[in-house]
Amino acid sequence: MNKLPLYISILALIASCAAFFLSFSKSELVYVDINKLVEGYERTKLEREVFAEKANTMKANVDSLMGNWQTELKAYEKERLSMTKKELDLKQKLLQSKQQQINNYQQAIQKQIQEEDQKMTQTVLNDINGFVTDYGKENGYKIILGAKGDGNIMYAQDASDLTQTILDKLNDEYQGK
Repeated sequence: MNKLPLYISILALIASCAAFFLSFSKSELVYVDINKLVEGYERTKLEREVFAEKANTMKANVDSLMGNWQTELKAYEKERLSMTKKELDLKQKLLQSKQQQINNYQQAIQKQIQEEDQKMTQTVLNDINGFVTDYGKENGYKIILGAKGDGNIMYAQDASDLTQTILDKLNDEYQGK
């Protein structure tokens, strides 16, 4: 009968040691490299292709308008000697007005391109952040840090870097695997 408390004590000691080592077998502090996730994510590549196509179309429209304006300017330069003072003034005002409209349009297009780029980037980041949150919850992580490769995390053991694991699973989910 005296041996029962001893066995219970040994069993409790073994159980507490096992719990202690199991609780530290998975690092509580892990991180992902945000830049690698964004660059390696398949959706980023697709979104950038779509964005580049839109941006090129918008820039081509501006280039076309500029080309037309330059053609008109050259025609004006050739014809101006044969124009009256009133015709010269009118043509100059017309060319200036068109140039101003093109400049305004170009600025609007540049602003729209910047907004589209920000929207595309934010969509990708929201996707990644949502996935990392779900991954962390499903796998029992208390915290997953995000590093941007610029010194946020000065040192970490390789085992603490979840970047490739998350990137693989993120791309699998995106591709519907």
